[in-house]
Amino acid sequence: MQRILSTQLPTHVGATVRLAGWVHRRRLLKSVAFLIVRDAAGLAQVVVAAPDVRAQVEALTEETVVEVVGTVVANPTAPAGVEVVEPTVRPLGPLAVPPPFDLYRPALTASLPTQLDHASTALRHPTRSAALRISAAAVAGFRATLDRQRFVEVHTPKVVGSSTESGANVFALDWFGRPAYLAQSPQFYKQLMVGVFERVYEVGPVFRAEPHDTVRHLAQYTSLDVELGFVTDHRDVMAVLRDTLAGMLAGVVERAGGALDTLGVTVPEVPAEIPAVHFTDALKIAGAPADEPDLAPAHERALGEWARAEHGSDFLFVTGYPMAKRPFYTHPDPTRPTHSNGFDLLFRGMELVTGGQRLHRHADYLAALAARGEPVEPYAGYVDAFRHGMPPHGGFAIGLERFVARLTGAANVREVTAFPRDLHRLTP
Repeated sequence: MQRILSTQLPTHVGATVRLAGWVHRRRLLKSVAFLIVRDAAGLAQVVVAAPDVRAQVEALTEETVVEVVGTVVANPTAPAGVEVVEPTVRPLGPLAVPPPFDLYRPALTASLPTQLDHASTALRHPTRSAALRISAAAVAGFRATLDRQRFVEVHTPKVVGSSTESGANVFALDWFGRPAYLAQSPQFYKQLMVGVFERVYEVGPVFRAEPHDTVRHLAQYTSLDVELGFVTDHRDVMAVLRDTLAGMLAGVVERAGGALDTLGVTVPEVPAEIPAVHFTDALKIAGAPADEPDLAPAHERALGEWARAEHGSDFLFVTGYPMAKRPFYTHPDPTRPTHSNGFDLLFRGMELVTGGQRLHRHADYLAALAARGEPVEPYAGYVDAFRHGMPPHGGFAIGLERFVARLTGAANVREVTAFPRDLHRLTP
C-alpha cells in the first residue's frame, strides 16, 4: 500500500491508507486513545479503541517512528477535518528516547542554547522547521527570478589563496603544505565570470573569522551573490536587487504559505522603487555626527523607522558610502571621489545587502591597491583578468539567514539556521 502524507488524508475519506511518521503526542483517555502522528507535511489524528492497539500506543514514546494503517473518516474537530480509525500501529524502529523538551507544545520552551545543543530534534518543532521552509522558498524565488533575467548560476571555490576583503579576519588552513583560506565571499570569482556570462549568481557558504558574538552575525552563513555586466552605474544594480527581493518574497508566498501561517508572518510589499538616501543625508536622519565613517546598528534602526514613517517602506537604500569603508574593488563616485558608487539595503532597520559598482579597468586596480598600501601579488590572478577586457559591472550579496530572521521577526539569526557556526559553536 502506497504511503500518503497527512495533508492528503482529506482526499481519501472512506479509504484504507498507510501513514508513517513520528509519534508527536499521545492522549490516553478512559475509553479511547488518540495518537498524533507527525510527518513532513503536518499532523494526523489516529483514534485507537481496540485494547490490544491501545496497549501498543501506551508503550510508545514521543518521537518513535511508526507506521499506521487505518480507515479515513470525516471529523470536523480533527486536524484537516479527518482522522484515522480502526488502526494497526507498527514501530519502524526501537522506542525513541524523548528529547529534553516537548515538541508537541505550540512553542519551544527550551532556551536557544539548549535548542542548538539538540538541533537535530529541536528542528522538528513546527516553528523551527517553518523558518527553514521559508529559507528554502526564498532561495527558490531568488534562483527563479534571476534565471528569467538571463543570469547563469555558477559555483566558485571556497578555498582560496588570499583574502577577499583585504582583511585579517579569515580562517587559515593548510593546503598541502601551502597557506590557504576559507573564502570570505565569491567576490573575485563572480566578477571574473561576468567576463564569461555577463550575468551570474551563486548560492553558497561564506566564512568570516570575525569575533562577533551578536544576534545578527555568524562565522559561516549562506550568501546569495549576484554580479552583472554592462551597467551604467550602481543604480542598475539596485534595480536588479529590487526585482530579486520581490521575486524572493513571491517565492516564499507561493511555496511556504503554511510556514508563514505557522509563524504568523505577513510578507511585506517591495515598493516599485525602493526609497534611497545618500550616506551623508542618512547620517543627518539618524542623528549621527557628520564625520561618522559608517552606520552603527542604532543608526540603521533610526533609518528603518524613518523609511516606514516617511515612505511606508520596510526597505531603504543608503548610497554613497565613504570609499574608506569599502573594499578596494569598489568604484568611486565620479562626482565625489571620496564616496563610492556603493550601497547598503536596510530591511526593517538592519543592513541586509551590500553592493555597488566595481572597478573594471586594470590600471584602476593597480592604483587602488597602491593607494591602500596593498601589494598586487596576492591578487595577481584576479587583477590580471582586467587586462583582457571587462565591462562596467556591479553586484550585491544578500545574507540568507539575516533575511529570514528579519522576515519572520526572529530575535536571533541562530533561530532560523539549522546548525549555526559562530564564535563558540562547532557542533552539532
